[in-house]
Amino acid sequence: MKALRNYLNRIKPNFEPDGKLHAFRSVFDGFETFLYTPNTTSTSGVNVHDSIDSKRVMIIVVLALMPCLLFGMYNTGYQNWLAAGATDFPFWQLMAYGFLAVLPRIVVAYVVGLGIEFVVAQWRREEIQEGFLVTGILISLICPIETPLWMIAVATAFSVIFVKEVFGGTGYNVFNVALVTRAVLFFGYPAQMSGDKVFVSTNSICGLGYDLPDAFSGATPLGQIASFTGGNLELLNLKGNPVTTWDAFLGLIPGSFGETSTLAILIGAVLLLAAGIASWRIMLSVVAGGLLMGWVANVFATPTYPASFLDPFDQLLFGGFAFAAVFMATDPVTAARTNAGKYVYGFLVGAVAILIRTYNNGYPEGAMLAVLLANALAPLIDYCVVQLNVSRRMRRQRRAA
Repeated sequence: MKALRNYLNRIKPNFEPDGKLHAFRSVFDGFETFLYTPNTTSTSGVNVHDSIDSKRVMIIVVLALMPCLLFGMYNTGYQNWLAAGATDFPFWQLMAYGFLAVLPRIVVAYVVGLGIEFVVAQWRREEIQEGFLVTGILISLICPIETPLWMIAVATAFSVIFVKEVFGGTGYNVFNVALVTRAVLFFGYPAQMSGDKVFVSTNSICGLGYDLPDAFSGATPLGQIASFTGGNLELLNLKGNPVTTWDAFLGLIPGSFGETSTLAILIGAVLLLAAGIASWRIMLSVVAGGLLMGWVANVFATPTYPASFLDPFDQLLFGGFAFAAVFMATDPVTAARTNAGKYVYGFLVGAVAILIRTYNNGYPEGAMLAVLLANALAPLIDYCVVQLNVSRRMRRQRRAA
């Protein structure tokens, strides 16, 4: 590492204002500050100095996502082997298959997203922001494994440009960039983002895995439930393929790459909470909203809406609910910022997610739309909380007078 530091120090003058590569100063600064903590300090004004900067925060979030990524690699291989009727599931072959399946998607997301951010930073003569360190991997985790690479590229470019950069870059976006990427894919290319085949990798890769026949079905449990007719007891054996609560908790079910395992998500949640990165108020209230809405739906269950028969606890385990509660709803840029507002914001996310998935059979998932709706309302929620506090203090002052 010392040799790398010396090399960077040697070439750094070329990127200074009078250097021959000064036009790429922001690019060099982005790489340097990613590798090393800056040694510059403020020279005026009152400043709070802390060893944690935004890059380190983003790195912690990426580390928290690693359990989801690693389990997604395993589950991708497992679902391919399972759909092919295999009886032997070699761990390292499954992991290698999942790695090769997701790697191109991660590369495309980062190349497109970071490429745009590099260009914009050069154009504005600003430092390269770190926000896409997390967004790039999130995009790969929340998309079905069979999403075409060119679609990921188009949706990522649209989101980075029109959801983030036009508003000023990292810290100024109103909506979660990764979720808007998913929304663009879902509404722009619905056939490639839903159905029975997009959630399971269908081809062998570098000699690993199986080429699946066109007749195979890899629908998610929520997708199967939404199209099912019958009562509660029949839902326990979906299309002859029982799905237990334990299966859903572990994540050995079809779904978006990194969203299936509640266990892996909880490991990431512990790291985020221990590091003080994510808000426990939002996580708690998302779960509370989901449980309450799931209980209400279950009490008034009707065969017209098969998902209403799901146990409220099972509602939290299926689909992208847990992932949204831990990694999406807690985005500090797009979430509510007042403590009281965080409870309202999180409860809204949880309740609306279950409401959408239960009473819209055509869209057996609600977490994405719930978080985006809450993003839009977050400023209003904070405004109302602040105004209520102002009114309370004014009444207290009048009584004291």
